[in-house]
Amino acid sequence: MANTLAFTEIVDSRCGLHCTGCSWKESHGCGGCIPTNGNPFHGECPVAACCQEQGFVHCGQCPRIPCDLLTRYSCDEENGDLPVGARIEQCKKWAGNT
Repeated sequence: MANTLAFTEIVDSRCGLHCTGCSWKESHGCGGCIPTNGNPFHGECPVAACCQEQGFVHCGQCPRIPCDLLTRYSCDEENGDLPVGARIEQCKKWAGNT
């Protein structure tokens, strides 16, 4: 049980976003997808919902990484990652797949 708790403290999102460094966390009072069960400030997150439905803590635990859903989310031109694909790489690091 202690290993699960320690691991969960390191992982701060399902998709690989570092919530601790997100400007929306403070400005919108966002709790992040893990503490809010997949409902951060912008509403239900389809990536978090998929991850939770499959019983994973984060997408890096899924054998299909990077799936189409996570890739679209991570590479979205308006709201995606800088650099593109950073969330996918973070999930792989969390899973020890780098």
